Amino acid sequence: MSAICVLRSRCFLRHVLPGLPAAMHRNYSLDVTAPLLRTQGYVDGRWVTAASVFPVVDPATGQEIARVTDCGAAEAKQAVDAAYKAFYSWKQYTAKERSLLLRKWFDLMILHKDDLAKLITFECGKPMRESLGEIAYAASFLEWFSEEARRVYGDIVPSPARDRKILLLKQPVGVSSIITPWNFPSAMITRKVGAALAAGCTVVVKPAEDTPLSALALAELAEQAGIPAGVFNVVPCSREKMQSVGEVLCTDPLVSKISFTGSTATGKILLKMAADTVKKASMELGGHAPFIVFDSADVDKAVGGAMGSKFRNSGQTCVCSNRFLVQTGIYDRFVEKLGRAMDAELRLGHGSDPNTTQGPLINTRAAEKVVHQISDAVSQGAKVLRGGKRLDGSFMEPTLLTDVSTDMLCTKEETFGPLLPVIRFNTEEEALSIANASNVGLAGYLYSQDPAQMWRVAEALEVGLVGVNEGLLSTPEATFGGVKQSGLGREGAKYGIDEYLEVKYMCFGGLTP
Repeated sequence: MSAICVLRSRCFLRHVLPGLPAAMHRNYSLDVTAPLLRTQGYVDGRWVTAASVFPVVDPATGQEIARVTDCGAAEAKQAVDAAYKAFYSWKQYTAKERSLLLRKWFDLMILHKDDLAKLITFECGKPMRESLGEIAYAASFLEWFSEEARRVYGDIVPSPARDRKILLLKQPVGVSSIITPWNFPSAMITRKVGAALAAGCTVVVKPAEDTPLSALALAELAEQAGIPAGVFNVVPCSREKMQSVGEVLCTDPLVSKISFTGSTATGKILLKMAADTVKKASMELGGHAPFIVFDSADVDKAVGGAMGSKFRNSGQTCVCSNRFLVQTGIYDRFVEKLGRAMDAELRLGHGSDPNTTQGPLINTRAAEKVVHQISDAVSQGAKVLRGGKRLDGSFMEPTLLTDVSTDMLCTKEETFGPLLPVIRFNTEEEALSIANASNVGLAGYLYSQDPAQMWRVAEALEVGLVGVNEGLLSTPEATFGGVKQSGLGREGAKYGIDEYLEVKYMCFGGLTP
């Protein structure tokens, strides 16, 4: 297959960390096999255009890499209608037939993993190593739910009457609207769509305006895998048309379910829109994860966990640790070793450079938010031990703050950037009080070598995911979801498919004993 070279530009980052200037002045190009670089919407098995297009920009360079069809309410409605029509045939496929198609889709993702990873790197800035990791992670949900499709079991319940039989049957809910974020542009789609299709639902996907290319590449592979027309639809749109498209996906009476990953504020808006037609909803919303290091912890392991949990995707994940609570007895040692690890391991640059570990933030607004939190903390007495500066474009120096208090903004709101604030605490009770003083609860982490303490704190943390001596949690075999205002429902594991199923009670009466 031929290759398309979409971009050749000179990265404009001038002020970088030591040792990187030469790398940052290379030319970078997005070279992917032709069929995977799609720029049109995908509706009812056809590639469709709209009246206008919108640009997709490489956040590392600020340069345009593609122009994508800007779908509006009309295209969204066409996609919903197509999904509704396809639902009545798709749900009749046997579980094994759906399983085999999902497995083919998985195989194609693995076959094209390098090109899919390049798309992620160029449209969201993620280092190539992490992008390859995301593709493996994304594909694993298709593999997992291809297997779970054949394990959707109902129940036969003992009846209190001799002439009756009671059956509980699980059936797909119907058309599902899938609204996904930019920070995991492939994995957040497959984690939802894998479960939906396995259950027998059809979907309309609205990817984030920053990262539509990954979603459209998945549509190309779904078509190659033999997923029938109308089962998987993608309607990319710009920020300007996001509201009108979202209204269709959340209010159309033909839609039975919405699944959203994004901010808590946006999730609340979508829930209000879905309420009028009483749609089933699952929401994976904001986080504000605590990372607690007790005196008994293995400090080296805690530092390693902190590095992975905080700086993956430059701090732009919903389960990133946001508040680092370190007990007084090891506070200074932890901070010293953490600073040295940051110096040794973190390298800013374009995600295509193999030496890069930290790419840009998704846009300048994201960088401005990190700068604001740093300024607020410093004004209240925090000390900057590493980084602290905004660089060109949306690049941000990885930053380590000490002497942080709970009055500072960075301890009150999610950062979504490479800022690591360290809070000193004295007792376990104090740490839990700080950790749980949030209206969201997605992930939490703790490091300790005291077994009793591990159990106590893990159970007491008001979150949906807990890492005990582990900074990286996500896997398709386990549930993903939060408590409080971090969302509704669970994704992944054997429970993820239940979000796309209804339980029907059937009573067979008049049976002669």
